[in-house]
Amino acid sequence: MVIEHNSREKFYRRPFGAVKCGTEVRFRVSAAGIGIPNAVRLVYMRDGEEEQRVNMAYLFNQADDCIYSVKVKMPEKAGLVWYYFEFATDRGMVYYGNNSKNLGGLGEMSFNPPSNSFQITVYEADYKTPDWFKTGIAYQIFVDRFYNGNEDGSFLGDRTDIIKRKWNEQPFYKAEQFGGEYKANDFFGGNLKGVIKKLPYLKDLGISVIYLNPIFKAYSNHKYDTGDYETIDPMFGDEETFKELCNKARDMGIRIILDGVFNHTGSNSRYFNKNGEYDSVGAYQSQDSPYYTWFRFMDWPDIYESWWGMTTLPQIEEHSEECRNYLLSDKNAIVKRWIRDGASGWRLDVVDELPGFFVKELRKGVKSENEDAVIIGEVWEDASNKSAYGERREYFLGKELDSVMNYPMRLALIDAASGKIDAAEFDDRLMSIKENYPAPAYYSLLNMVTSHDVERIMTIMGDAPSRHDVSKDYQAGFTLDGYALELAKERATLVLGLQMTLPGVPCIFYGDEIGMQGYGDPFCRQTFPWDKIDEIDTDGRVRERYKNMIALRKRSKAFSLGEFECVHKIGHVYGFIRYYDDEKYVVIVNMGTTEEYVRIDVARYGIHKMVCVTKEVETKEAGDGIYYVDMPRLWIKVYKAE
Repeated sequence: MVIEHNSREKFYRRPFGAVKCGTEVRFRVSAAGIGIPNAVRLVYMRDGEEEQRVNMAYLFNQADDCIYSVKVKMPEKAGLVWYYFEFATDRGMVYYGNNSKNLGGLGEMSFNPPSNSFQITVYEADYKTPDWFKTGIAYQIFVDRFYNGNEDGSFLGDRTDIIKRKWNEQPFYKAEQFGGEYKANDFFGGNLKGVIKKLPYLKDLGISVIYLNPIFKAYSNHKYDTGDYETIDPMFGDEETFKELCNKARDMGIRIILDGVFNHTGSNSRYFNKNGEYDSVGAYQSQDSPYYTWFRFMDWPDIYESWWGMTTLPQIEEHSEECRNYLLSDKNAIVKRWIRDGASGWRLDVVDELPGFFVKELRKGVKSENEDAVIIGEVWEDASNKSAYGERREYFLGKELDSVMNYPMRLALIDAASGKIDAAEFDDRLMSIKENYPAPAYYSLLNMVTSHDVERIMTIMGDAPSRHDVSKDYQAGFTLDGYALELAKERATLVLGLQMTLPGVPCIFYGDEIGMQGYGDPFCRQTFPWDKIDEIDTDGRVRERYKNMIALRKRSKAFSLGEFECVHKIGHVYGFIRYYDDEKYVVIVNMGTTEEYVRIDVARYGIHKMVCVTKEVETKEAGDGIYYVDMPRLWIKVYKAE
């Protein structure tokens, strides 16, 4: 008994992947060895609703397989549709659903209703994401650690409640370093003037988008404890400095994206004012405060809901109309005001902890100010089917986000480059994203491999022990060298090459382009060693590879807007094609530790010549479209195809 349905093959499901509301989808399933079934049915359901069954008609035989088919019109309302197949036979019911990994593609047969169903994302027909963002190269900056623009290295802000550190020192990581309580108030002096001064550096690197970690007034060095949404942190500059940054960046073809922290504020803020340091009447001080409805008090003033139990981060009550007006909807609402001042979009911190109605209202506010502004969410899982707090999220149905940080792809890249998964599983993970995400979102995904929350890619690629298995002291003293460092550089090159040639917007975390190392927070947040670049990247190899791969991506829209299809996935060698209009590129990467001789079949794309555009000088011609390629260990080749 053999049943087959492959959600990624147009023979079985057409059209592929996510579809617009009202689209007619054709489903097919093949069966052999089950005789003549009494009935073959497609079982489908709109998310949260009852199952519907529709009989599938016998279509034709293909060898020993009987092919059954049915067409179903998708709902006019955006949402997820789930489906599986059932066969009524003389020996009982047989089912066919999604595979145990829930990644789509080939499914699995069972004798009970399947626990995993295939997914179709149905999205609004007018869903649009900014075109400028899709062709961008992003660069993430943690402002305090990037560059101090003051000639004398002095700190801005005149604060006396901070610990001033010297550039290149290691960030504090344990409570005793702060005097007994972890306060995250050690500062190194980076500021917006420093970002302005380094714009030529970023322009030369090929950057077109800067994503800034939070820059609004706050107590901590990370600024996720917002004190005042209306004020640039005085340690970073002021509103005029921010406008200058946006204007000068725009003149260089670079846009600025801000980090929006709207799930919580700081307890030390003008809105909560627990410490009484602001001249406002905060919610902690009085129930008559204009901000009282902003927060969730169980027993005012000392018992209130906070982010993950951290009392320094009181949770915002998103149902508060006063709060939403201030942040999202009023003429001078926060999300509008900073777009008006020059920002080109927002990255939303912990967006999965914001209710859907809040995110929808935020989108309306942002897009009313600038329809071309981008909205990116922090989501660590598949954002198309994410559920949180009992609510199925609707990020990519057309009324919420444009993009998310692509953590699933990051993990796939790391696992593949480290040899933990083979090329077939790597392709399954990448194709699951392509299958589940609407095209407007898919080509806008923020493809990062390091961020302020995770280990630097160089450290991971050197097989550093998991942070869960070693102490903070171990992490603080850990540095790759020798063979481990060389291995890390080779693997990181593969990750970089894939990051720059796969769909989505590549995002570089400051310093990755010179090979900075470090475990997660705070070790990934070390200062950019401007005076020690040649000590870290001794031969300039890391910098050269970044510049070359960025230049390659910017050379053709095939890498940013083009179709993406796998052409090889055997062992640890992965190959794919990107094509747009008349331009085609074939990318082959050997993530294994042995040299491979690879057969690449691209005949169906009409390719008769391939010219290598990476390091090798290599031209291949084949009248039948089949090529044989030598792939050294841990190596990537990119071919311009004709």
